[in-house]
Amino acid sequence: MVHVNYLAVLVATIVVFVLGWLWYSPFLFYKPWMRARGVDPAVAMAGAKMPAGKLVIELLRCFVLAYVIAHFVALLGVSNWLIAVHFGVLLWIGFPVILLTGSVLWDNTPVKVAAIHAGDWLVKMLVIPIIVSVWH
Repeated sequence: MVHVNYLAVLVATIVVFVLGWLWYSPFLFYKPWMRARGVDPAVAMAGAKMPAGKLVIELLRCFVLAYVIAHFVALLGVSNWLIAVHFGVLLWIGFPVILLTGSVLWDNTPVKVAAIHAGDWLVKMLVIPIIVSVWH
């Protein structure tokens, strides 16, 4: 049976949720992300209000991601931060990068939008394995 540290999963969930909020905030990539989507950042910010339901769903997404990665980390015996980084990069290339590339190719997602999303996913795919692998 695989042992998953639920406290580490919870902490990783909260950390990546906050980092995701920061990633798409005016402090980092909000303006280029909006412009790449063809939206005026100032106009979007004027009417900006994040619905509570979307925040709950995003928090649940972060939890599921953290739990699944923690499960793989435990199964594979990832036990230090360096191996966790390697594992996270492989996960990032194998899943979000491949999926985002498909959305650029087939759904006409602007490359800049996909790149901003890919950066967010890289952070998540690095932070979660590091937290759950070094937390004993």
